[in-house]
Amino acid sequence: MNGAETSRINRLLELMNDRGASDLHLAVGAPPILRVYGDLEPLRYRGLSPEDFESWVRPVASDLYWEVCKKKGEIDFAYHLEGVGRFRVNLFKQEHGLGAVFRIVPDKVLTMQELGLTEQVRRFAEMSQGLVLITGPTGSGKSTTLAAMIDHINCTKNFHIITIEDPIEFVHENKKSLISHRELGKHAHSFPDALRAAVREDPDCILVGELRDLDTISTALRAAETGILVFGTLHTNSASKSVDRIIGAFAPEEQEETRIVLSSVLRGIISQQLLKRKEGGRVAALEILFSSGAVASMIRDNKTPMISSLIQTGKKQGMISMDQCLQDYVLRDIVSAEEAFEKALDKESFKTFLKTNGLPVSSKNIEAS
Repeated sequence: MNGAETSRINRLLELMNDRGASDLHLAVGAPPILRVYGDLEPLRYRGLSPEDFESWVRPVASDLYWEVCKKKGEIDFAYHLEGVGRFRVNLFKQEHGLGAVFRIVPDKVLTMQELGLTEQVRRFAEMSQGLVLITGPTGSGKSTTLAAMIDHINCTKNFHIITIEDPIEFVHENKKSLISHRELGKHAHSFPDALRAAVREDPDCILVGELRDLDTISTALRAAETGILVFGTLHTNSASKSVDRIIGAFAPEEQEETRIVLSSVLRGIISQQLLKRKEGGRVAALEILFSSGAVASMIRDNKTPMISSLIQTGKKQGMISMDQCLQDYVLRDIVSAEEAFEKALDKESFKTFLKTNGLPVSSKNIEAS
């Protein structure tokens, strides 16, 4: 690896960190672009030529990663820059040539207190068995929340924790717990293979980076059935849709049995989105579901749409819906009405909330809904 070539990309990654950006986009035919607090901001630079791209990115990608990308069209890997952090890199083919996205993963794992996570989230980290789902769109902070939860377990319990990721993001040092980090491609062939092996490795807790397919979901459910605490992520935006996503991954003739299994192992769901704070930076809005006899019954009886209503009336149990959280942020002047409305799940009800509280509903985005 040529030091002069590597310094080019390192300088960009340092700039990214200094600007508080979450992502750096590089693509042939376009200038470098940063995502800062959710918005894309192009840097003052010419569009990258194929030669520019290769000279910047090739030094941080191993020969294997480069060849896999050329053959399969994409590859995920991690890159570490001392003093700045780790970066999750997706290298891919696109119409004009190659592209890459670098997402920053800070060296320091932030605690739940530092992230401002609620007492309800801590309750999930103190569970001893079952399945806990962390859901939300790409870039919603799922990995950061999970890292804080794993850190809490690491500080308080004598657990063997196995993380299975593609690639490894946050690296935890052993504290009270023993942590085994496994990365697809380096240490395991696939999520299902790594999960099946993990069950034989005497774990107390398994973190699955993504429940991306039927085999992974099925294996995670079986692991939770054995009494292991399993954390998994999904790209869904509510608790009820998360349940439907799990069930829907199975063939129709297998769904009834899956409902029975899921109803018995599910301990709860955290769905989150990131919003811009009025004062700068971003804040996570959380929907929280704790499982109960009523939730289990709804899952078994194929009445998942009723879960949303249960969350709205479950405040005493620590539950909160996404829209309730967004409304709270608006009333506390943490986020703007327009920003919250954009993320709201029930737009009509949210408009009614704004009008009832004498809040502005004049935004073009709100009026157009």
